[in-house]
Amino acid sequence: MSAMASLAGLDGVSSADGVSLDALAAETRGGPDDAGRVLPTRAELAAVLPWPGLRRGSTVAVHDSVSLLFALLSEVTASGSWAAVVGLPGISLVAAAEAGVELSRLAVVPRPGNDPVGVVAALLDGVDVVAVGGTRQVPDQDARRLSARARNRGSVLLPFGAWPGAEVRLRCTDAGWRGLGRGHGHLREREVTVRAAGRGAVSRGRSCRLLLPGPGGAAAPLPEERRPAAVRPGLRPVAG
Repeated sequence: MSAMASLAGLDGVSSADGVSLDALAAETRGGPDDAGRVLPTRAELAAVLPWPGLRRGSTVAVHDSVSLLFALLSEVTASGSWAAVVGLPGISLVAAAEAGVELSRLAVVPRPGNDPVGVVAALLDGVDVVAVGGTRQVPDQDARRLSARARNRGSVLLPFGAWPGAEVRLRCTDAGWRGLGRGHGHLREREVTVRAAGRGAVSRGRSCRLLLPGPGGAAAPLPEERRPAAVRPGLRPVAG
């Protein structure tokens, strides 16, 4: 039985839109030969990563921001790849859809049972990107084995929290909401700085400013009038 077919038989695995996983089992995804290739991300996020997207075989830890996790999954699923979310029972699929995640290409395992490591390992065999919650319950040795499995299978592992050996760590800082007037109105967008740290090209840190979420729920570039003058095309900062 292929990895894709066996994946559809895992207890607790279903697609986020409620459709059978037969479609997932019938597809052919990347394998070890794809390791090193990249899956698409938003241009703003690609700017803080050490690769021009999510590199197959990599482990990228996302800290404290479900919106940031959705922003990474949205481009992957919209481009036709499969993603899975394991051990995050509290996430809103409505919010995921508003953020641009294609639910028909998202497998969910809210509660992976007594063998979460085994479930994640099986998903890495058959899914392009696997996001993992409950990282504190994963022993360091098992975490490193899962990262090694992702490398061998050409998948991307996205732990939602601290993870030993992650090549990149992403987190949101300096957040500010917009939309409220004088005590009334609706929150429309959140402006954040996404910071990357880790090994190699990001060892000194990289950052970008964007709307997360933007109007409508999806990530969006910062409006030009709010960008620092130094990064506006054709403009130079004026000395004081």
